[in-house]
Amino acid sequence: MDALHELSAVELAAALRAGDVDPQRATDHYLARIARHEALGAFAEVTPEAARERAAQLAASPPSGPLWALPHADKDLVARAGVATRYGSRARAAHVPTVSDPLAAAVDAAGAVSVGKTATSEFGLTGFTEPLTSRPARDPWNTAHGAGGSSGGAAVAVAAGLLPLAIGSDGGGSIRIPAATVGVVGLKPSRGRLPIGSGFDAPDGLAVTGPLARTAEDAAFLLDALVGLAPFRYATGAPGSGPFLDAARRDPARGRVGVTLTSPWDDDEDIRLDPAARAAVDAAAGWLAGDGQSVEEFDWRPQGYPALFRVLWRASAARIPLSAHDMQTVEPLTAWLVAEGRALPATRLLDALAAARAFERATIEAFSPYDAVLTPALAQSPRPVGAYAGQDPERTFAMQVEYAPYSSYVNVAGLPALTVPVTRAADGHPVSVQLVGRPGGEATLLALAAQLERRRGPLPHPPLW
Repeated sequence: MDALHELSAVELAAALRAGDVDPQRATDHYLARIARHEALGAFAEVTPEAARERAAQLAASPPSGPLWALPHADKDLVARAGVATRYGSRARAAHVPTVSDPLAAAVDAAGAVSVGKTATSEFGLTGFTEPLTSRPARDPWNTAHGAGGSSGGAAVAVAAGLLPLAIGSDGGGSIRIPAATVGVVGLKPSRGRLPIGSGFDAPDGLAVTGPLARTAEDAAFLLDALVGLAPFRYATGAPGSGPFLDAARRDPARGRVGVTLTSPWDDDEDIRLDPAARAAVDAAAGWLAGDGQSVEEFDWRPQGYPALFRVLWRASAARIPLSAHDMQTVEPLTAWLVAEGRALPATRLLDALAAARAFERATIEAFSPYDAVLTPALAQSPRPVGAYAGQDPERTFAMQVEYAPYSSYVNVAGLPALTVPVTRAADGHPVSVQLVGRPGGEATLLALAAQLERRRGPLPHPPLW
């Protein structure tokens, strides 16, 4: 068991509990890999001393908690007491919180070993992870390409074997975009599924916490742990809602899967679907049909989405507490977004929130005949590092939409969604699809994703593995 990173998260967790691997050895192994692959830009901060001290404490006590002794890292939007938490921003370069956010405290209580902070875009505002505070997060399949965002560091860490799994946040695709970019599984839970990062934390209801992992089984394992941190009764007690690990291990029930290539941006931006992305959808649809699912294309015609989401994107930035001095320090895109958001009239924001709720109802109704809806994960192949640099804010926004037009509407609708790699492009890079579920339908998505993984077979590791 010399190469611990070859183990799945489920396997490593079992080995730790059985005493076949001790916590210090697991922690040291992953710290060494993080140091070896520093150039990937996966981490904003590494805390080896604190990690080794935590591992030693755990080794001296009986296993407890679902994540016991598993190496873990907070996204750099999650405050951890005593650890620099910069939010990907120069405006917070010297920020060391004295109190941990609820998620960091709960993951500690679940037994994990924090090894540091994964990189994010500034305040998590963009779908690429190239903050000016640190090096860009790079796709381990081709380091000339960026990793997507905003949970880009977490996705890279999982894809390159620097962590067994990771927790990200997703307000418009920030788990699924980087997961699809680097070829790992990314799951955005339903609004209200999780007790921490539920989506109920802000008026727009967009951002939720969720897992990134190398397999559907590992994602299910982490989702079970996240749901159990401080569970809502309705989130765990509904028939068929869990444990999610069991769902990922069993064949899915036969059901209906809708297939659509439509995005809400099609009439507003220049959306061009890469042939490899279309081929991945066709392959996934064929595999599911061959395994007994009823698969059918359906006509979905969303209305009015671009206008409402542009308002919500600006409004989300308005909540960031930045002083006049801070506004001179942050990146130009952030400064523009914050200024735009603060200038929004209340009536325009309220209209956008009302439109979002109407869109939510219409989307749930349109998708309701299906147990899951299959879409492309991304419209384009991974973008080069620096592709967004120097662009004006409106063009930066358009470029992100052209890259990932299938993600943000799922947040507005509050639905669960999962991206999973299914095929490989001509250059060998994994190509993912997205599965969107009914409200509370994570178990179905995980079962279908595991089914696709079985049909796909094992993926090779990226060159930097």
